[in-house]
Order: sequence, then structure tokens, then C-alpha cells
Amino acid sequence: MSSHPFDTALVLTPDFDAAPDQFLGQTSPAWWNMVGPFGGVTAAIALNAVMTHPARLGDPVALTVNYSNGLLPGDFKVVATPVRTNRSTQHWVLNLRQTDANGVDIVALTGTAITALRRDTWSASDLPCPEVPRPEALTRLTPPQGSLAWFGRYDMRSIAGPLPTKWDGGAASADPQQASLTQLWLRDEPPRPLDFTSLVAMADGFFPRVWLRRALLVPAGTVTLTVYFHAGPDQLAETGAGFLLAQARGQGYRNGFFDQAGQLWNEHGSLLATTHQLVYYKE
Repeated sequence: MSSHPFDTALVLTPDFDAAPDQFLGQTSPAWWNMVGPFGGVTAAIALNAVMTHPARLGDPVALTVNYSNGLLPGDFKVVATPVRTNRSTQHWVLNLRQTDANGVDIVALTGTAITALRRDTWSASDLPCPEVPRPEALTRLTPPQGSLAWFGRYDMRSIAGPLPTKWDGGAASADPQQASLTQLWLRDEPPRPLDFTSLVAMADGFFPRVWLRRALLVPAGTVTLTVYFHAGPDQLAETGAGFLLAQARGQGYRNGFFDQAGQLWNEHGSLLATTHQLVYYKE
């Protein structure tokens, strides 16, 4: 068993005698965010239940998780149920829950996943990798002091759109196409060969776009996150423990919710995943 902080956080024990398709896990303080664990690692835990399920067919092509409650420190249960399997695709329903201090069962996450047997076909990308400075030419971001333990689990190198240095309500740019754009290189710290679960976690490695768009530190949290996997095992192997170029941009902000879209490429310029999430924010 790997001792890497990411692998430690993803450890799941089958509990099929107690309930079909159920796994047991435990939260990791190494991945703590402002309230509960970093959402990316929680999504990776849900996907890991699929990846370790003995009935799994193929590799992930899509994952959607909905965060209904913050995880509390301690034990949790994940249920990953294959609800439909055909010759090449498999559909999964996901559920992550805990029992609180009062004995109340709380659902922390619901979701769906699709796995598939990939076939060799014509392939192309309409999202070319941006031309940006190489990661070795950039300085690693310093993890903030305080409770954001998860930030230290990544080596992040900012290219464009860092966090504001002044929280004064001013937009990062007068150009709406640039005002919420972030580009950065990131990889696991310490470095770790990329797999589907760590790709999911990195797809959530962006701070809320509304902070950059307005330079106001308003409360915000992801409501739902979707990741589409364009990489197969060959692209993951090609990536190894290298950096990913991660790019995100906000789209619409209204009535307490906004969405943001993101892309992740490896150092070879291969598009590995695209992601979309809806985020709650409070005035």
C-alpha cells in the first residue's frame, strides 16, 4: 500500500457483507479545506469506489458528484452500484454518507459515473494546449498559513490569474474574457504518477472564480462537479508524475450561483480532461 498522502486518503475497505457495493473509509487531515476535506479528494474517493469494485467494466469516461453536506472528521461509507452494464459501457450510482455525533445518517455526496471499454477511433482536439512558460521557469506558490492543508498537497506554479493581492472589489481585468481566467501548472506533492483518481482531484484544483472576478473574499463552495475523461491509460502513462497545465474560466454569475469550466493538459500537450462545476456564493 502506497504511503503517499493521496493514496492514504483514498483507502477503502470492502464492506459487502454489511451492504451490497459498500466500502468503508476515513477522512484524512492532510486534505482539509476550510470546511471539511478538499472537494477534489472527496470526488476522487467516490471514483475510487468504482475503480476498486470487482464488477467494474473499462475505464472512466464521465463522473458527476453533488456535494450535499460537508464531510465530518472520521469514518464514512461509500456505495458504488453498477445499475446498467452493456457490451461496452457501464453506469454507476454513487453515494457517500456518515453518521454524525447524534447518530443521524447524513448524505455527504451523491453522484453518477460512466465507465467504458475504449476503442481505437479517429481522434482530435478542438482545444489546443495554450502556449505558456514551462513549469521549471516558474516559482512554486507558497501554501497559505492556516487550515488549507490540501493546498500543500500540490506543487502549483501560477501563469495567469493568481489570487488577488488586494481584496478591494475590483475585477482582475476589464476584459470579461480575461477577468476570471486562471492558468497554472500543478502536480501532486510529492510527485506521483497520474491516474484517474488524481486527475479528478486536480480538476477541482481552482479557487472560486468569483474571488478573482470581484476581488471579494465571499463564502463559496462547489455544489456539483463534472469531469469528462479524454485520457486513456496510454495518456496517463505518458504523463507520469509530470505537471498538468490547468486552465479555468468563469461563465455566468447570478442569484448566488456561478459556473466555471476548466481543461487539463499534460506537458506533451495532450488534453486529458475537461471539467465543469456549479458553485454557490454568498453576498
